[in-house]
Amino acid sequence: MGGGHILAIPYPAQGHVIPMLEICLCLAKHRFEITFVNTEYNHKRVIDAMAEANHTEEWDGNTNIHLVSLPDGMKPGEDRNDLGKLTEAMFQVMPIMLEELINKINGLGGNEITCVIADENTGWALQVAENMGIPRVAFWPASAAVLALIFNIPKFIEQKLIDFDGTLLKSEQIKLAASVPTTRTEGLVWACVGDKETQKILFQVCLRNNKSAKLADWVICNTVYELEEEIFTLFPRIVPIGPLLASNRLGNSAGHFWTEDSTCLKWIDQQSPGSVIYVAFGSFTVLDNAQFQELALGLELSGRPFLWVVRPNITEENPNNVFPVGFQERVESRGKIVGWAPQQRVLNHPSVACFLSHCGWNSTLESLSNGVPFLCWPYFADQFLNESYICEIWKVGLKLEKDGDGIIRRTEVEQKVEKLLGDEEVKHRTRKLKKIMMENVEEGGRSYNNFNNFMDWLKRT
Repeated sequence: MGGGHILAIPYPAQGHVIPMLEICLCLAKHRFEITFVNTEYNHKRVIDAMAEANHTEEWDGNTNIHLVSLPDGMKPGEDRNDLGKLTEAMFQVMPIMLEELINKINGLGGNEITCVIADENTGWALQVAENMGIPRVAFWPASAAVLALIFNIPKFIEQKLIDFDGTLLKSEQIKLAASVPTTRTEGLVWACVGDKETQKILFQVCLRNNKSAKLADWVICNTVYELEEEIFTLFPRIVPIGPLLASNRLGNSAGHFWTEDSTCLKWIDQQSPGSVIYVAFGSFTVLDNAQFQELALGLELSGRPFLWVVRPNITEENPNNVFPVGFQERVESRGKIVGWAPQQRVLNHPSVACFLSHCGWNSTLESLSNGVPFLCWPYFADQFLNESYICEIWKVGLKLEKDGDGIIRRTEVEQKVEKLLGDEEVKHRTRKLKKIMMENVEEGGRSYNNFNNFMDWLKRT
């Protein structure tokens, strides 16, 4: 018997689309029908990247996933990396359009929507589902600790750490539990994104989403119980189902906004085991020219082979104009530079020694699941908390420190590479965590059982 018909709606950012699609691919294997709703802007990017990489076979085998789109309320050419503006624009137009889409699907007769799975950051979608009497699930694609901090907003207001509009009233440390990193009030997720205006908008979104999350029948999270044990005691509603990885269903990862350059896999095959520095900053990080050049020269100084993902928009201008003079020629024999990489397959490769990362949560889980230690270079939002988890709590990586001018210098890169790769203790802890991660998704593991219970509930709704 088939499952139900799920409508899934991620927040329109790369790190949200990939894990939501991963859930849907797992559900599709169990005969659920899925309607996956991207914004029009991202839908086009996903379809183009899939076509270019010939990944459409994923979908031929999964004809029960329908990729559809809705407008995000922004004009062509507007900056969709302005998260405040994007989130507000979506809130203005998407709820009405989502309701229309569901009515249209249900009006076709046959397979009506039986559940809405919405990114917790799109709480309005849960509200729409509730108004329509449809069961609802909130999905949180980051660490449970960050969600717990957002759920604690009323407490922070009560303690006079923040004002009713999210403005910081005190600079203070927040410690949710012993095994959770200390966060400063300045590091609260809405307080370290964009300008003051953006921060106020995002704080209001957090408040709205907290209300919407209460409407959810389930709150599922892409994390692992042992990584954040105490959070689940504090917030038993959060159910860990991670790590959500393509390798768990033996497929390719899907939902990328850029075409993956798989030529780097052939290149990496030719490198010695445990020799390559993998460098990737996710989809949002932007480096200024001086910082980009210092990183390049640091990789050169390390004397080691490196695979560096340089997105077309990682610098303000075309990165090809920003590389230090002669750098590409000098490192040609041991450096591979690509626009976007099949990251999960790269991290799973025995030649990779470490991951110089922005510490996005997907990247963090992918690296832990493959036993690869970190050099941490966070950019914004939850990435600073993830860095603290990596370096202070799990102790499987090192921070890259900025100098007095706020720049991570080439010598810092070179020295930390050497220090990390010479540290047997870090390697030992990384191997232990890899085992825990993989046991969770194997038959009988905690995440495996949680996901099965979740599917049983979906079948009953």
